[in-house]
Amino acid sequence: MKRRISDSQGLNAVASWRAGERSRPTVATAVRWSLEELAATVPGRSVEVRVPPYGAVQILGGTTHRRGTPPAVVEMRADAWLGLVTGLQQWGYLVENGEVQASGERTELSAYFPLVPE
Repeated sequence: MKRRISDSQGLNAVASWRAGERSRPTVATAVRWSLEELAATVPGRSVEVRVPPYGAVQILGGTTHRRGTPPAVVEMRADAWLGLVTGLQQWGYLVENGEVQASGERTELSAYFPLVPE
């Protein structure tokens, strides 16, 4: 996978978000970089992770999905996503409270967070 956002830009955006910066450019950079990071950490095409309107990636090896709606989808808001990425939120809490919409097999992703621990 070709990276579009450098680690320094991405980590700076995540740190700014963690410090309370919620501007659209900061959130967009933090989300897009962390989605790229997840895809690099867990490569594959069997589960699609979406953080609208900022981006989506396919992860986890197994059945390859190419067109239309994938059979396994995880979707959440940007603040919930960045909370997971930073360890400020826990997967189980977000799922239990309806902050994560997950359908299909292998959509329990708690093992992959946090991506950027404190």
